[in-house]
Amino acid sequence: MSSQRVSGRANPISFLEVSETEAGQHVQEIRNQTSISDFLLLGFSAHPEQQPLLFGLFLGMYLVSVLGNLLIIMAIGSDQHLHTPMYFFLANLSFVETCFTCTIVPKVLANILTQRHAISHTGCLVQMYFFMALTLLDDFLLAVMAYDRYVAICLPLHYTTIMCPQRCLLLVAASWLCSHLLASLLTLLMSQFSFCASHAIPHFFCDLLPLLKLACSDTQIFQVMMFAEAALSGVVPLTCVLLSYAHIIHTILRVPSAGRKHKVFSTCGSHLSVVTLFYRTLFLVYFQPSSTYSAEIGMVASVVYTMVTPMLNPFIYSLRNRDMKGALGKLGEREASHEQMWKNNAGQYKRSTEEYKKTYCIPPMGTGLQLEKYDSMIEPGPGQDQGHEDGSEQHVTPGKTRKAIWSSERSYH
Repeated sequence: MSSQRVSGRANPISFLEVSETEAGQHVQEIRNQTSISDFLLLGFSAHPEQQPLLFGLFLGMYLVSVLGNLLIIMAIGSDQHLHTPMYFFLANLSFVETCFTCTIVPKVLANILTQRHAISHTGCLVQMYFFMALTLLDDFLLAVMAYDRYVAICLPLHYTTIMCPQRCLLLVAASWLCSHLLASLLTLLMSQFSFCASHAIPHFFCDLLPLLKLACSDTQIFQVMMFAEAALSGVVPLTCVLLSYAHIIHTILRVPSAGRKHKVFSTCGSHLSVVTLFYRTLFLVYFQPSSTYSAEIGMVASVVYTMVTPMLNPFIYSLRNRDMKGALGKLGEREASHEQMWKNNAGQYKRSTEEYKKTYCIPPMGTGLQLEKYDSMIEPGPGQDQGHEDGSEQHVTPGKTRKAIWSSERSYH
């Protein structure tokens, strides 16, 4: 044991410098807690003293991301002026970002909180499926939004004809269909693999490449399919984005007025910022040479595009867009007015109830309070039937009946 002693100098691993001996012991404890049919997500398990900090950081980003994207959806849905193709695509993008965050972050938070990093084989495949489907859908929607900006800036006279509601729905439906179809094919192939090696995944979620490294089956067909889908779902949308912005820039440069140039470019500045952030992190993770690949850098980049990017998107689209800021302001004013209206209605109902009780409610039997006022209200007026007793028919007025009941009650008490 003394020959295997490790020096006291710490080695840098991901977020915190810990010794290899401590990390190995912690990972071994996690492996002892799970069965052979489960996978182990070892993304942040080597840093137990950093767990509270990571939990608070990820929880804050998760809440901001979900609430921000939901506010974008509510603002677009409540403002009639934003019912246009551009904001329709933006609402779909915000919905996808919300689902994407909910696919990854809750499991990460649960693992940090419970210190149980195991995930079942089925759960891992399901998480991988939704991660791929939503990432591809995000990619397709960004390309569709770039095409929408191209038509609006370069072909403004034909915009309403080209981007009609039917075509917008068709583009979104095709994006959903293609993304889920491509993700389901890879997930179905992955489910046929056997994992006879270590089940420890050096990541914080079930990503495609870490799972592929654990498979002991023949993965040649899978890799061919993966590269084909990457070309179809990555190169084609990116080419569409680049061509759209090439035409947009060419059109902007032909505008004589500097003010009009700024106005035209501001309509697509937010989208361009999101596209740059999205593709930069994806290229950093999935397009590195294997010789220079670093697991720590890859995990940090994964945190960026799974947590940071969905959190920043609402701020990018709301702070750089005057229409979105106006819609969010109207949404806040509407909520405040609804709350004030509810308070006013509640106060009016309370006052009406108290007034009703003072005017119409009968006091308890035997008190004798307000009897004259009540009898004067229900006593029949002149010309009405005062009641008589002739043996054949009896008519008793409500006032006299009430007086009789009250007199009997008072004599009883």
